[in-house]
Amino acid sequence: MEKATGEERRMPARQMARIAAFAALAVVAAVIVRVGGNAVVPFSLVPLVALMAGMILGPRDGFLSMLVYVVLGLVGVPVFASPPFGGPAYVLKPTFGFLLGFIAAAGVTGLITARGGKRLPVFVAAALAGLAVIYAVGLPYLYAILNFYLGKAVNWSGVLKIGFWPFIGFDIGKALLAAAVALAVMKRRGE
Repeated sequence: MEKATGEERRMPARQMARIAAFAALAVVAAVIVRVGGNAVVPFSLVPLVALMAGMILGPRDGFLSMLVYVVLGLVGVPVFASPPFGGPAYVLKPTFGFLLGFIAAAGVTGLITARGGKRLPVFVAAALAGLAVIYAVGLPYLYAILNFYLGKAVNWSGVLKIGFWPFIGFDIGKALLAAAVALAVMKRRGE
C-alpha cells in the first residue's frame, strides 16, 4: 500500500467551504433565534441545520460541519443559544448533550441518505432518525447534568417535560422541512 502524500490528503477548498458554510449556518440559527429566556432547554433552529448538513454534505462532511460549530463554541466564541453562549464550561450545561447530538445526527442522516437514494421517503426517514439521535444523546445528558452535577432531583418524566414534550412537535416539523429542502438542493445540484 502506498502512503498518501500531503497533496492527496488535503481537503479541497470547495469541500472546506461547504463545511464552513453549514457551521456558520448553525451559528446563525443559534444566535438569531435565542428564544426561551431562562428555559433549561431553549427553542432552536440548529436541529434543522444539523439534519440538512448531513443530508446535503454527506455523513463525513455533515459530521465535520457540526463538529466545527461545537468546537467554535467550546473555545469561547459565543455561538450557542443560551448563556454563557460559549466556552469550555458549556460542557456542564444541561443542554450540551443536544449539541453532541447535532454532531451525531448529521452523520446518521448523511449515512441514511447516501445509502438510500434521492427519494423523499428516504430523506424523511433520515431526518426522523437524525432527530431520534439528537434526543437519544441530549436527554440522558440533560438527566445526568441536572441530577448529578446540579443536584436537582429530576426523574425521567421531569426530563421529558423539560427537554422533549415542549419541542417534539416543532422538531418533527423541522425534520420534515429539512428533508424537503435537502432533497430539493440535491436535485438542483444534479446529485
